[in-house]
Amino acid sequence: MDVVLQEWTWTELWPYAVLMIVIGSWALYHFMAPAGWREWVGAGVVQAFIIALYAEMYGFPLTIYVLTTFLPIKIPLVHNSGHLWATLLGYGRSGHVIEMFVGSVFIVTGLVLIMRGWVRIYFASENLITDGVYGFMRHPQYTGIFLAIFGQLVHWPTIPTLLLSPIIVWLYVRLARWEEQRLIEKYGPAYLAYRENVPMFFSNLQHFRQLLGRS
Repeated sequence: MDVVLQEWTWTELWPYAVLMIVIGSWALYHFMAPAGWREWVGAGVVQAFIIALYAEMYGFPLTIYVLTTFLPIKIPLVHNSGHLWATLLGYGRSGHVIEMFVGSVFIVTGLVLIMRGWVRIYFASENLITDGVYGFMRHPQYTGIFLAIFGQLVHWPTIPTLLLSPIIVWLYVRLARWEEQRLIEKYGPAYLAYRENVPMFFSNLQHFRQLLGRS
């Protein structure tokens, strides 16, 4: 049954928003483990994305209010309307389910990449990591962030998260390039050869299937 997002009922969902924000923020800082200021900036913007997402998903439906106020459209004030693409296209409950399923595929794939990348880094020595998930892409954790964010934009798009997404991509692309310069200075020809043979962020579909199959 849909939960009506009126003032006397939508506030009842805030505990879920707080819970999801705490879990998402913990996972972000645990698995990404930011160190330098560049990494902290990127993680901070991702955390802003998490807060904006769940504050609307289980709290105040800002995007729905903005759209219905400034555009000549009508969106029912029910929780399922947050599956905005299906709602705007008029696909109803079946569209909501499809939207959630497609978004979840990207989210789960992204989370798998983030965790597998963390495992390889956590148990690695000072040697250059070129195997495991790093044999398919040079920055699997950042790829995981991109996929998880895209999945959330499919599953539950909001105006703040749509605005934050390109900023996150820009920050992590810049961070990846900066890190690669440091790795070239440290490992020299070995990293140059690795960079020549392994894509930066996205491998082919078969590699993604292999990664998911091993998780």
